[in-house]
Amino acid sequence: MTSSKPTTQPDMPSPLQCVLGSLVAGGMAFVLYSMTQSIALSFASKPLQYHNITTANIAVAVRTLVVGLSALGTGVFGLAATGLFGLGIQVLIGKVRQRSTAD
Repeated sequence: MTSSKPTTQPDMPSPLQCVLGSLVAGGMAFVLYSMTQSIALSFASKPLQYHNITTANIAVAVRTLVVGLSALGTGVFGLAATGLFGLGIQVLIGKVRQRSTAD
């Protein structure tokens, strides 16, 4: 017994939804950028004072990992904000063209 459900296409997002999503993602990117700057400045102001080379290498690796992950989050949310804003423009243009062809 297989029930066949009609497949419906999901509704396109409105330009307002895209712009609001872009603002949220851009805000998160800005917060992560500020956090990345503060982490990097904090690490730069506190030099390593280890005499063991292995300990110093591990500390440098951890610092690099922390700053790198924060920068990665900044980039991901920045690109998401850019993409959502572009999608909003694309949807807006599509709606304008659809109205002009309907007239």
